[in-house]
Amino acid sequence: SVGDTVSASDGGSFAGNVTMAGTLRIAGTTTAPSSPSAGDLWFNSASSIVSTIGPTSMAVYNGSSWDQMSNTFLATGGTETTYSSGGVNYKVHTFTSSGTWIATGSQISVDYLVIAGGGSGGGTNATYGGGGGGAGGYRTGSLSLSPSSYTITIGAGGASSTSGANGADTVFSSITSIGGGTGAHVDDSAGGDGGSGGGGTYTGGLGGAGTAGQGFDGGRNLASSSGSGGGGGGASEVGATNDGADRGDGGDGLSSSINGTAVTRGGGGGGGDRAGQGATTFGRGGSGGGGDGASDHNPSAAQAGTANTGGGGGGASTDNQVSKSGGSGIVIIRYIV
Repeated sequence: SVGDTVSASDGGSFAGNVTMAGTLRIAGTTTAPSSPSAGDLWFNSASSIVSTIGPTSMAVYNGSSWDQMSNTFLATGGTETTYSSGGVNYKVHTFTSSGTWIATGSQISVDYLVIAGGGSGGGTNATYGGGGGGAGGYRTGSLSLSPSSYTITIGAGGASSTSGANGADTVFSSITSIGGGTGAHVDDSAGGDGGSGGGGTYTGGLGGAGTAGQGFDGGRNLASSSGSGGGGGGASEVGATNDGADRGDGGDGLSSSINGTAVTRGGGGGGGDRAGQGATTFGRGGSGGGGDGASDHNPSAAQAGTANTGGGGGGASTDNQVSKSGGSGIVIIRYIV
């Protein structure tokens, strides 16, 4: 209350400063005013986003929409973590399955890592080993984003089968990473195209083509009587070619510290062993989640690509007709707080 004043209707006026000796309380509402005027203030007291304004945030009406004044950027979705590096604080949202990233407040620049599902290894016949699966497309960079809801689709790895399968695409905003190519089945001999290409098999089987800026080609199989199928391409290099002397190892992936810890992802799968070979001639998976190919001496040695790395699956051996699946993809979003 203010004493000793004259009402405005009686000609009174008020001039000067107001000194607060206590607590100023704002009685907020979770519903924005229905007919606001430019300059109106509204406090969202809810613990959730209302009318694009973040929880417990003040907003001002600019004449056509509400602008958030406090907590000027807020985002939710995925697994949320924070870390500090070089005196800079970051917030990270990690999506290992499909979901929604919701941003409110002001426009912001974010860093991203978007990896697609890896291709499965290739199946076999009675003689030749299947090619290794190509890694899922690997994309990293920065985006300027406006407040909105962004659907995130995490690509699955190519399914284990007798013929192999490409991985599925991963999508965040305008960024799409292409699923890894399947390792070759001997009926086709050539690996599948994708983010990274699958390895070839049979005599002279070509590796699949990788996508520029996302991954590399799969390796070939040049040997008619020895070794494994070609290795799947990885995020940092081509899959190895089996030429009778070198086995078809998967290409290595790339390391990223976007979440505060250096992690390698996007390794290609190793090619499966040919019949009658030694116990160590199968292709090894590339670093970053690529699965080993199967050995003729140990068909169960084949490995699937590691989940949420986009790693390619290992190729089947002649004693193991079914290849191994690729690893699922991932999306990681980071920004300064």
